[in-house]
Amino acid sequence: MKAAVIVFPGSNCDRDLACAFRNAGLQVDMVWHKDTALPAGVDLVGIPGGFSFGDYLRCGAIAANAPIIGAVKAHADRGGYVLGVCNGFQVLTETGLLPGALLRNAGLKYICRTVGLRVEAPSVFTEGYEAGSEIALPIAHHDGNYYADTATLDALEAEDRVAFRYTDNPNGSARDIAGILSGNRRVLGMMPHPERASEAAHGNQDGARLFAHLATALTAA
Repeated sequence: MKAAVIVFPGSNCDRDLACAFRNAGLQVDMVWHKDTALPAGVDLVGIPGGFSFGDYLRCGAIAANAPIIGAVKAHADRGGYVLGVCNGFQVLTETGLLPGALLRNAGLKYICRTVGLRVEAPSVFTEGYEAGSEIALPIAHHDGNYYADTATLDALEAEDRVAFRYTDNPNGSARDIAGILSGNRRVLGMMPHPERASEAAHGNQDGARLFAHLATALTAA
């Protein structure tokens, strides 16, 4: 199975995400933002954390208009899997692949610490965990406050598309939302960093199960 990690100027978790994919058994290609096509045979696209284009305008806004994004959208439209982490989640909302927006943290301060999450909606990304179980993953963001209008939030709830919720909301996100799924459940955006909790050297391997189950599911498919 093959994954592609998109790299923008300012990405700083691209190698971390690639390592997590490789450790789970996936072949990984790094794809520059100015490319216009994904490598042949890609099953999964990863959009990493960081500060793409220095977070100018809005976080993810410039990256969402990069040449490679057309290919990422086409991949998602034909049912391909996409994982956006932190800045990657911001990019996914800016492209319209996921609804809502990521606003400044409620306290207007950058937050970098490990937080508790509750695993919610079933998907290929979450089924490595027991539904309702609690895990711990790091966050590192200034604009992680998930916002959507009431109708959108109600739709996410009704369609069981909230993948993760904060157990102690650190940033003011609506309804404690830490990660959401697309309508076909093949695109996940999440603010916490599973790739930073995927090896023994990290002191926490709660993120490893996400990557392991994802690789197993892609291989089975």
